[in-house]
Amino acid sequence: MNYNERMQKVAVLGAAGKMGSGILLLNAIELADLSLLPENKGKTFVVYAIDVSEEALSGLIRYVRAQVLKAAEKKIMWLREVYKDRADLIENGQMIDEYINHVMSLIRPSTLIESAFNANCIFEAIKEDPDLKVSILKKINENNPNQPWFFTNTSSIPIQFLNEKADLNGRIIGYHFYNPPAVQKLVELIEAKNTLPEIRTFSFELAKKLNKIIVESNDVVGFIGNGHFMRDIIHAASEVERLKSQYGFVEAIYMINKVSQEYLVRPMGIFQLIDYVGIDVCSYIMSVMNHYLPQENIVCPLLNEMLALGIKGGQYADGSQKDGFLKYEKGKITAIYNLDSKEYVALEQIQAKVDALLGEKPTAIVAWKSVVGAKNKEEILQQFFAELNKMNTLGAELAKAYGSQSKAIGKYLVSSGVAKSEDDVNKVLMTGFFHAYGPINNYFN
Repeated sequence: MNYNERMQKVAVLGAAGKMGSGILLLNAIELADLSLLPENKGKTFVVYAIDVSEEALSGLIRYVRAQVLKAAEKKIMWLREVYKDRADLIENGQMIDEYINHVMSLIRPSTLIESAFNANCIFEAIKEDPDLKVSILKKINENNPNQPWFFTNTSSIPIQFLNEKADLNGRIIGYHFYNPPAVQKLVELIEAKNTLPEIRTFSFELAKKLNKIIVESNDVVGFIGNGHFMRDIIHAASEVERLKSQYGFVEAIYMINKVSQEYLVRPMGIFQLIDYVGIDVCSYIMSVMNHYLPQENIVCPLLNEMLALGIKGGQYADGSQKDGFLKYEKGKITAIYNLDSKEYVALEQIQAKVDALLGEKPTAIVAWKSVVGAKNKEEILQQFFAELNKMNTLGAELAKAYGSQSKAIGKYLVSSGVAKSEDDVNKVLMTGFFHAYGPINNYFN
């Protein structure tokens, strides 16, 4: 079965979720493009969008239609070539509408897992729950006569565990998209011990078609991305614990969030990132990692304290941010949660005072937006960090400690056999987390 044949029947599990919707969109567009090729004329392509909620599936269809419109507008020259023999399609708008309708016609929304029993490729993006994933993958495998290939979007669970428990005999690979899948370029690829070589080959071909960058990780729980992120969270929480007795909890959260963003030149601070991913999601990933890594203590009591109060973070269906460690209004941070008083404290009440405590910023400080795409990025960063390393303000000391720990985590991922190289660690953090530079660098020595 070649690439085109394999892609004729695809199923996406958890298709209406945050990750699944993007994976569904990518597959639907790829299937539509394949079906429009001359060599595939007359062949049937279908993608089963499977989720437990009919309401969520209705929202999924609206989302996909809107995104396909954007995609079609960007590929109008290709569409003009594809539809050149269609006398009924003259204007660009007509071709775009035809393409949108074609993509949507390939999608089969369903709340029944049985819809996957006919697929060749199964993309799994359900809840990060090992037992649930095993149960569903095993059921599909036992009832699907096509010997399907499984592409799991797990961000933490070992692939070999899923392979063995679901009796997949090597027909599985970790295919970890980053959020949002339709935009993010990175895919972490993780093989089980006996993943079929042809699945690996297919995975690279698919990534090329989807315009993705693959970084291979060894099959160690958490992989590269979450392996770094979760340990990064633990360091941030430990710093808050250390600082709060002297400065206060709210002030400590503000300090570490500000330092991890502005002083380390990242797109957002660590607590804003935790809110974006979801406090509950981060806590669950840690619990999975902690189970498989008895030699470490992958636990963050601070996350669990927030969850005990019902504060989870995450995002609403429209993509807007839910409140977590930080409170948001129209996407902007306006307050910080106080664990002591159990209420949010307005940013304006503490900002000036804490900024004064952090001290002067380096004169060479730069915003992430201005440096991440700059042609002379390395020169800018070298100048900034050279100045930072000479400073002894509270902000500079926190930043140096944070950057050094981030570097140590990156190196540990290589030495412990998670990542295959330092370059792979840096590529994941720069591509998947949009960092301006990799954690393994010469800025913090």
